[in-house]
Amino acid sequence: MNQTITIFEQMNELGKARVPFLFVFDFELKKPLIIPLEAVDWQKVRYEINGIGPDYGKKEVLPENAFFHASEADKKHYLHAFEQLMFHLGRGDTYLINLTMPVRVETNLSLKQIFEHSQAKYKLWLADECVVFSPEPFVQIQNGIISTFPMKGTIQADQEGTDQQLLEDPKEKAEHYTIVDLLRNDLNSVAVNVRVNSFRFLQKVETHRGALWQTSSRISGELPADFCQHLGDIFQKLLPAGSISGAPKKRTVELIQAIEKYERGYYTGVMGVFDGQNLDSGVMIRFVEQTKDGLVYKAGGGITVNSNVKTEYEELLQKVYLPFTFQSAKP
Repeated sequence: MNQTITIFEQMNELGKARVPFLFVFDFELKKPLIIPLEAVDWQKVRYEINGIGPDYGKKEVLPENAFFHASEADKKHYLHAFEQLMFHLGRGDTYLINLTMPVRVETNLSLKQIFEHSQAKYKLWLADECVVFSPEPFVQIQNGIISTFPMKGTIQADQEGTDQQLLEDPKEKAEHYTIVDLLRNDLNSVAVNVRVNSFRFLQKVETHRGALWQTSSRISGELPADFCQHLGDIFQKLLPAGSISGAPKKRTVELIQAIEKYERGYYTGVMGVFDGQNLDSGVMIRFVEQTKDGLVYKAGGGITVNSNVKTEYEELLQKVYLPFTFQSAKP
């Protein structure tokens, strides 16, 4: 905890001095990183925020026989965790909870190659550790206005009308309402005049297995004039991201840690850049991690009392993708 407090205090100090920096928070806040941009070692850390980042030179060419194969997730473990969550949802301990798990993957692509070729808003590569290619913003601060963009709801875009199917799905709609309400309350703790600017707009994400529809909203508020010297305080109040935890947040995070039975690490944490004036950050979903036993892809989704275990399990697998196309070798 002392290390975490020090990290948030460091954000305050760098913000006050208007020093541009990269920040990376893991879900458990056990190994956060704060690095002034001029001190980032490209051999160990690479990032790209909404298309903005250093010029890393020419991309590595992908192998002609590139492949990326996911194993089946552990259905027995998922079912057991789901049943536990439904008990707590039925009892009212939580109203929305994000259930995740690791899925083993095999590929002949390196983590750095995946970083270089991924088409995503928020990208991060930590050497020999993980790669992130996330479509989901966390908070953006532009001219004193703080905005957050919760993303909830995913469906394959392979058939006509699936976009409307997603928008009209009662479970997905209720889940989105819940997370928007949670994040509106979160922003109220750091800003004034908080409002929902856009509700449940559609976005299409291209993957190596076809396109997905996802729904997002935008919520914004006004920060005090001296917000730069309180960046750490702001993030300390907002973490973890509501879209990958649930509501009510404190109790839901306790349930996540008790039921998932693994450390998420940097997965579902937050990464971003303060450029000296404004800030942009993303939620670290769509995530491949290097472990001692091989590569794992961590994925999940929101669970409510109306969730169906088969549908939720299938949605988890839909999210195991790479956001670029290649000529895949046959399995």
